[in-house]
Amino acid sequence: MPRLTVLTPAAPEPAAAPARPRGVPADPQKFALRVGPSAIDGQGVFAAEPIPARRKIGEVRGEPISLQEAQARSRGQARIMLIAVSTRRAIDASQSSDALRFINHSCRPNASLKLNQGRVEFYALRDIAAGEELTANYGQTHHQGRLQCRCGVAGCVGRL
Repeated sequence: MPRLTVLTPAAPEPAAAPARPRGVPADPQKFALRVGPSAIDGQGVFAAEPIPARRKIGEVRGEPISLQEAQARSRGQARIMLIAVSTRRAIDASQSSDALRFINHSCRPNASLKLNQGRVEFYALRDIAAGEELTANYGQTHHQGRLQCRCGVAGCVGRL
């Protein structure tokens, strides 16, 4: 007796994410961000969507350079986008396309900067609302207390 085989149409496969061209790094931002004028200083980075507390916001990439080169590049610059990642190396984010390079300093920040194997990562310290400017405490800077802090929060230390 012949067997009856019922063929059913195969379930459609889910659409794959578009392939990233070889050599192009993935977007390091985990949440939507926008860059715009800041009440603190120059340009700032703002949450374009709510960001939950303790979540990684993203990273800043840039050119790896020596600390000696970073110090030389910082001389005479009004805005500096250099981050020391070790006692010998720094990241120059001045040519980076990462929005987080515009994160401004605050004495009462809503994000923290963490160095992880030479990577510069930012994490939310608390829930951050859409539209809120992202800020981090820069800690020690090359300004050595000579630059006025503009964060304007209660308890501001006044200098960077």
